[in-house]
Amino acid sequence: MAAKEATVTVRLIRSFEHRNFRPVVYHGVNLDQTVKEFIIFLKQDVPLRTSLPPPLRNYKYASETEIAFFCGEDYERYKANPTSSW
Repeated sequence: MAAKEATVTVRLIRSFEHRNFRPVVYHGVNLDQTVKEFIIFLKQDVPLRTSLPPPLRNYKYASETEIAFFCGEDYERYKANPTSSW
């Protein structure tokens, strides 16, 4: 039986305050893999994507929710004072 595949859009979140988000589309994502396996793949793939600016490629994504990666510390700071700077 062939592996089930899907197209998944991952939203990279560099900054909540500055609303710096970037969607990255992945085609042919194996639905039989675990979330942990997919996160490991993302952490290896994102730094290699030359189509992304360096601030997004080189950022330390610490948390995930609904396949949105962001730094948990930044989110906690934003939650404490939810203002936008743009």
